[in-house]
Amino acid sequence: MKRIILVLLTCAFVLGLSACGGGGDDRTSNSVDTLVSEYGYQWEDANAPILNETGAEEIRFNVYSSKNASALDYNDMKIMQDLYASTNVNVVWENVSESVYASQKNLIFGNSNDRPDAIYHAGMSAGEIIRYAQRKVLLPISDYLEYMPNFSKILEDRPDIRNQITNVSDGKIYALPRVEEMGLLQYPNLLFINKNWVAQVIRASAVSGITEADLVDGLSLTCEQMEDILTYFKNHDMNGNGSNDERPLNFVYNNWQGNQCDLYGMFGINDNLEHRVVVDGKVTYTVTDDRFKEATNYIADWVSDGLIDMVSFEQSQDNFLANGKGLELYGAFYWWESETVVSNPDNYIVCKPLIGPSGEQTICVSNNPEVSTGELVVFADCPNAEVLLTYFDRYYAPEISAQINYGAIGVAFSDEKDENGKLVPLDPPAGMTTDELRLQNAPLGIIYLSDYAWEHVVNMEPRAQLRVERLAKYADPFVPDTVTPVPNLQFTLEELNVLNNYETNVNDYIRTNLIKWLTQGGVKDSDWETFKTQLTTKIGLTQIQEVFQAAYDRYAAGETL
Repeated sequence: MKRIILVLLTCAFVLGLSACGGGGDDRTSNSVDTLVSEYGYQWEDANAPILNETGAEEIRFNVYSSKNASALDYNDMKIMQDLYASTNVNVVWENVSESVYASQKNLIFGNSNDRPDAIYHAGMSAGEIIRYAQRKVLLPISDYLEYMPNFSKILEDRPDIRNQITNVSDGKIYALPRVEEMGLLQYPNLLFINKNWVAQVIRASAVSGITEADLVDGLSLTCEQMEDILTYFKNHDMNGNGSNDERPLNFVYNNWQGNQCDLYGMFGINDNLEHRVVVDGKVTYTVTDDRFKEATNYIADWVSDGLIDMVSFEQSQDNFLANGKGLELYGAFYWWESETVVSNPDNYIVCKPLIGPSGEQTICVSNNPEVSTGELVVFADCPNAEVLLTYFDRYYAPEISAQINYGAIGVAFSDEKDENGKLVPLDPPAGMTTDELRLQNAPLGIIYLSDYAWEHVVNMEPRAQLRVERLAKYADPFVPDTVTPVPNLQFTLEELNVLNNYETNVNDYIRTNLIKWLTQGGVKDSDWETFKTQLTTKIGLTQIQEVFQAAYDRYAAGETL
């Protein structure tokens, strides 16, 4: 009988918590008071459990998440088990593949009777966040900041991050971000060239103005020199296999990295995949600049002459990487790093941005953000949301962030720290690469790894450090002071409606014309004028630009509506 009574009391208690734990303006202080008194709930001391297990029943949460196919079930990951042991908060993970999540996302949000408490790796767009926030489906996380000391400190120290994640309509935050700032994403392309092949060109006197002594990282080439080099690559059996299989210049068209955009830098155009940058505080579109036409025609000539491999416009990233291995085929290519692309990266050197016909030497900036804004959402009807958010707040502690990103202490890192107090990475098991170890054991997701973490907690991976060094030498100096990427922006519902009405048609129109011009001999003056007129007066680029400018102005001023 006592057991029955206890069960009944426990059920009543849990139901009471569920009724008052929905969050937002409906919360009462009693919900937190009850958690403190019955469960020993605390949120201020990161070294103490969040729950002291004084309650009659464990508090558990169901969290839905997509994961990489190589990753362990999150319930089996050591970092998740360690977090449970240190917090006493029981998070039960439901993992699905990325494709399954993409197909079920709308169903999850639409099913109020069978939803998880939260979604990790949520991939929420600004439009989705606004829509579900207005329907009261999402928990306003910013109402709970007092229970999130780590996240609150980030918002205090970094108003730029706050501005990127704050809903402009009501000034609230509905999703937690992932922040990994290494300065790598702004420049998704570097130009690599086969130094041994270039040496042959020099010895054949087929290019002027450079010597073999110049063939080190940081090689500077004019567009005319590059054209002479690529022509020689095309017409000679550089790899000595008796076959005309050399690919002079290679990239992956419109891929997020290793794309064609940096070629436009020869004409002073700071292009990217969106064709959108900020210049002197103004959101600017490259495709209406007459220099864009000149650059397109110049690149199209290289394509027509076989200096740019035609397959660059058709191949997938996987095919590009596969064809770079084994026998050397690539004379030059754009990519993140040479070490990923070719079997003999020591044979390839980094080039500075190509110098154009008028002396322009510009590297292009991308809009790839280092702040992912919709990484985790909590549903408004989540019971005991304070506890769950306190738990996830631990993820933003630098040492936990490092383990979420790379793997747990004891798996990816040693139990002992180095002389500077930093985590020491472990060698992967035999037959496994560091990347494979990470993919298996790191859930990724919400983290905060920025300057403090890199200086005091964990070192960047060696290849990331190498890339940082390369970018400092061969990218940063070649960006005009007036040019910056477009940051993550927050839009009103009305602005989102404008974007929904016009963006698809505008992007399709640009993409269709650009691929035709690049692969079919360039663009005629008359076609160019028609293109600009259609874009700005009929298809909607002007309206899109106005929306982005308004959102950027709010961001720059730190304003919400």
